[in-house]
Amino acid sequence: MPEPGWIDEIFDGVRYGLEGHVISEQQSPFQRVSIIESKRYGKGLLLDGCWMTAEHQERHYHESLVHPALCGAEAIERVLVIGGGDGGTARECLRHSGVQELHMVEIDGLVVELSQQHLPSLGGGCWTDPRFQLTVGDGIAFAANAADASYNVVIVDGSDPAGPAEGLFNRAFFENCRRILKPGGVFATQSESPEAFRKVHIDTVKLLREVFGYADPMYGWVPMYPSGWWSWTFAAVDGPRYRQAKPERVASIAAGCEIWSDRWQRGAFDAIPANIERALNS
Repeated sequence: MPEPGWIDEIFDGVRYGLEGHVISEQQSPFQRVSIIESKRYGKGLLLDGCWMTAEHQERHYHESLVHPALCGAEAIERVLVIGGGDGGTARECLRHSGVQELHMVEIDGLVVELSQQHLPSLGGGCWTDPRFQLTVGDGIAFAANAADASYNVVIVDGSDPAGPAEGLFNRAFFENCRRILKPGGVFATQSESPEAFRKVHIDTVKLLREVFGYADPMYGWVPMYPSGWWSWTFAAVDGPRYRQAKPERVASIAAGCEIWSDRWQRGAFDAIPANIERALNS
């Protein structure tokens, strides 16, 4: 076994690192995909040297992204996940028995392959669930070509707005996501750190409010990410339905969650920093 060292993401003059060693590193047509074994958080995934997830911390991210959307949408029969090649978002979605079809579109097949091989706990049983359908391809083009009002929930589980994920943070893509939502639907996306990516975060929330009419950020933590402080933003056309979790759906999943609960969600939406709230309302 290699001697342990430090694997770091360096961002804006700050290092975010884990002690461990690299167990696989390959270059796909899109990015460098690294799998590491860490002392603290188990096996983890980096894309182009940026932290994506780790076995013992992924629930901070995946539960926060998925459950406000799936507990707030009017119906959840058809779900689209764009990105999410590690399988964690799909796994959380499929815990909801009301989901009948889940389509996941991941641009990089190598992320799926290495996650299935080295991080099987993230996807759990999603890869063999009969409701699950994987497309390895461009999620932006998939959304552009999807039929109007074809999904109850659309979730964007992308990396930072650079490289293959850059197009996931613009008006044309968000407008297509709105177009393909059914009435009563909810859109969800990770929306970066309000500290490390302040401008991207504010611009994303403002743009989603322009496109959908209603959009609100929710704040939590993913300690391995830049600043440790993270956000997810939810949007809808017919009001902020993502803030009101349906009790029957809460009851069906809450016992299996480590981070998310109805109470936690309410606090996370209310935990907006004063300066971010002022910027969003300006």
